[in-house]
Amino acid sequence: MSFSHLGLSDKVLAAVAATGYTTPTPIQEQAIPHVLARRDVLGIAQTGTGKTAAFVLPMLTLLEKGRARARMPRTLILEPTRELAAQVKEQFDKYGAGQKLNVALLIGGVSFGDQDTKLTRGVDVLIATPGRLLDHTERGGLLLTGVELLVIDEADRMLDMGFIPDIERICKMIPFTRQTLFFTATMPPEIARITETFLHNPQRIEVSRPATTAVGVSQFQISVGREPHEKREVLRRLLRDAQDLNNAIIFCNRKREVALLYKSLHKHGFSVGALHGDMDQSARTAALDQFRKGEIPLLVASDVAARGLDIPAVSHVFNFDVPHHADDYVHRIGRTGRAGRAGTAISIVSPLDHKSMAAIEKLIGQSIPPVEGGSAVQPIESTAAAPGGESEQPRHSRGRDGAREGSREGSREGSRGSRKPRREREPRRSGGGRNSGPQPQAAVAAFTPPSAPPPSRTPSIGRPEAPPAPRDTSSEPADHSHLPAFLLRPVRARI
Repeated sequence: MSFSHLGLSDKVLAAVAATGYTTPTPIQEQAIPHVLARRDVLGIAQTGTGKTAAFVLPMLTLLEKGRARARMPRTLILEPTRELAAQVKEQFDKYGAGQKLNVALLIGGVSFGDQDTKLTRGVDVLIATPGRLLDHTERGGLLLTGVELLVIDEADRMLDMGFIPDIERICKMIPFTRQTLFFTATMPPEIARITETFLHNPQRIEVSRPATTAVGVSQFQISVGREPHEKREVLRRLLRDAQDLNNAIIFCNRKREVALLYKSLHKHGFSVGALHGDMDQSARTAALDQFRKGEIPLLVASDVAARGLDIPAVSHVFNFDVPHHADDYVHRIGRTGRAGRAGTAISIVSPLDHKSMAAIEKLIGQSIPPVEGGSAVQPIESTAAAPGGESEQPRHSRGRDGAREGSREGSREGSRGSRKPRREREPRRSGGGRNSGPQPQAAVAAFTPPSAPPPSRTPSIGRPEAPPAPRDTSSEPADHSHLPAFLLRPVRARI
């Protein structure tokens, strides 16, 4: 089926033809006729399948008739992030070039004055993030009583970012007779409950199973140690050894980790940019534009870049940090393999991430295999073979009490003295515990066991241990060092 069979206007069809697209995607083919019929739509599709055009194209057709009034937009599109909002505006500018429509963007990081000026002229399409939209309504510069069509895009991301209460407030300001379009890539139970409130007898369009990943994305995982420097070393090796790597997005869980990883990669000679929520809007826009234009091949980002960003040529996605929420994994790797292209997604998994990886595999319904040749990509601190065939403890490993062992521990041995924890001063047993095995030389000297075998009962901290078995002491001098001085004084016996 072609776009000409979907009921779009001639102007919109001409704009679509000018971009080179001839065949609609499944979500576009099924959603556009229902939007043009003024029905509520619940669209569920994988990220990168053309959800944005599924509501932009019919909206342009519906808006050809009518005119906007000052401070009363005709349609409203809610987006979770500034980057997504700006991307949707670019779609309207591209497909609506032949129409005289006023499109306004309300996002943070931009002055209120410029946005108020656009609202005063009248807006046909208002694209906004929930927070900035409520700021304008509370100032009295925006009325939502004229909204005829509401679009809630990336609804599951709205839930994750805590925007659902704001959306409920916004929906109360919009007429009950509005048309609502609800698009999401995943369908957690909370979203299913919300759709029952926001939508009225919606047409459900599900072109893929919720929380599934794109078919063209090859997924792998590689295991590393606990130390951050090990993860950074493995990432650098993967970036240098990856085949057909044109550009890549590297995801971190925290903004602080984004900044640290950006500095590390830049220090090692990589051309890299950074993107996270604490950056000002001009820096975020500049970093994203440089990445899209190919000026920087690597982009270290938080989950602000995980949802909906359309950068078709991304060849690789690296999860430097495994996401805490399994749904975020689907969105992250959806930045590659878009529009039918092939892509690669590699997750760097530390021992603390095993539970999260199990949740991800359960959500997507498949196991993620280890990266091929993973044995050749090992942490920088490998275990060396000791004389006699045994393995020595790594220099920066941690003991049971969390303190660093090895050369650093030896240098601090003298300064700590008697302050060392009592359990560390007690003799270590030879059971097969997790801390058994060869220890650094200084530590071994401090924990040399007595010649007699230790008692079978575990001694309690703060209590004297049980006396050893009786032995012949007739030829040995008595040892009274354990007695207090007043008991050793001579006493005259009375006869």
